[in-house]
Amino acid sequence: MKTFFRYEQQALSGIPGRHLLTLLLLLTMFSPGYGQLSGGGEANPALHTNQVALARWQALRFGMFIHWDPVSLRGTEIGWSRGTSVPVTDYDSLYKEFNPVLFDAEEWVHIAKEAGMKYMVLVTKHHDGFSMWPSDYTGYDMAATPYGRDIVGQLAEACRKEGILFGTYYSILDWWNPLYPGSHGKPPKDPAKADMQKYTEYLYHQVDELVEKYHTNILWFDGQWEKYWTHEDGMKLYAHLRGLKDDLLINNRVDKGKVQGNKDSRKYAGDFLTPEQRIGTYDLENPWESCITIATQWAWKPNDKVKSTGEILRTLARTAGGNGNLLLNVSPMLDGRIEMRQQKRLKEVGDWLKRYGEAIYGTQGGPYLPDSTLTSTRKGDRIYLLLLTPPGPRLTLPAPPRVKVEKITLAGGSALSWKKRGDQLVIDLPPSLPDPNVNVVVMDMKKKVEGMETMK
Repeated sequence: MKTFFRYEQQALSGIPGRHLLTLLLLLTMFSPGYGQLSGGGEANPALHTNQVALARWQALRFGMFIHWDPVSLRGTEIGWSRGTSVPVTDYDSLYKEFNPVLFDAEEWVHIAKEAGMKYMVLVTKHHDGFSMWPSDYTGYDMAATPYGRDIVGQLAEACRKEGILFGTYYSILDWWNPLYPGSHGKPPKDPAKADMQKYTEYLYHQVDELVEKYHTNILWFDGQWEKYWTHEDGMKLYAHLRGLKDDLLINNRVDKGKVQGNKDSRKYAGDFLTPEQRIGTYDLENPWESCITIATQWAWKPNDKVKSTGEILRTLARTAGGNGNLLLNVSPMLDGRIEMRQQKRLKEVGDWLKRYGEAIYGTQGGPYLPDSTLTSTRKGDRIYLLLLTPPGPRLTLPAPPRVKVEKITLAGGSALSWKKRGDQLVIDLPPSLPDPNVNVVVMDMKKKVEGMETMK
């Protein structure tokens, strides 16, 4: 219990004062039944997710994913290009040239903060097996590069100083390590060298380093789909990690459950669902996080197509409206810099959040179901309508049942006239809206709205 209360104090101090009430309300919502995701899976039904840590993370809503390792020297996809577009011998030798002398952890954190991102998840080992820190258990790591310095340690410290929640991605599979039976591309591994039991011991040692040395707050697993990792393995690893750090958040890819939509999700271990390259479905029971790239490739690719500011903002609005988080991936270049095109997009998203972030941070999704034109969030006695496209001179919605509307305003603008017609609410909008991408209408209600039923 000491660990729980120590984290509770840290969590509350890390959330701005106006979000404290929201955090407590989220705790009330998720604690009694632990949602559908309950932590330890069927082997450990009494092992539950730390609800304070989970609620704090949900309130943050927006984070930065970072896919980066020696493959940036080739500009091909991380992991998946090994043995396909990049020969194995070439790929596995890239670390000997990896010298990102322009990497600046504080600059990366500054970029994330300017974007309005509240947490960060760094890929520490992808499917290609390279460790982005000097690990005691392998020589295929940052210590063996010309750069030689600890990327994970620098970034963890920069996040700590700036109040950014730090997390780490770790692939369960490992196509480089001869102990792991699975392989990808050509040539295949020598099966005589494979030993899953010894590889699992190696995996435990490495994730223990991430928890004990770098104090990671999130362990974002991947690669669980291969047959060599079992449901029992996932539940066992989850229980082990929960014993190391009670407030650690662990995604559902530690186990064999689907990324979203399990009807029997209590069977599987994990704290949150992880839809990939798509916006998750509206879900008030299971915490979830969409991971989506800012460009088309996870790792850096020269002249890759970067998403527009409007597309990113609409994705963020629809994610929050579905009661999920957005983990937006950036891909640093081979010298350690985040390219200016990506920085520009992130800064524009951050400028929007400086004006309208109240509708994103610390909110609950709904009460209106998201669609292609509108999504909504709520907090306290306010409903936020996020307009994804201009709806015309009037906005017509179902009137909230059993809750009276006090006033309606356009965020960044003035009060709006409105009327109730039967069970419909009709809001008059000005001829031009202040934001070119996503506009926010604020509905002040006569009472709290967190428990209000969902409306179509």
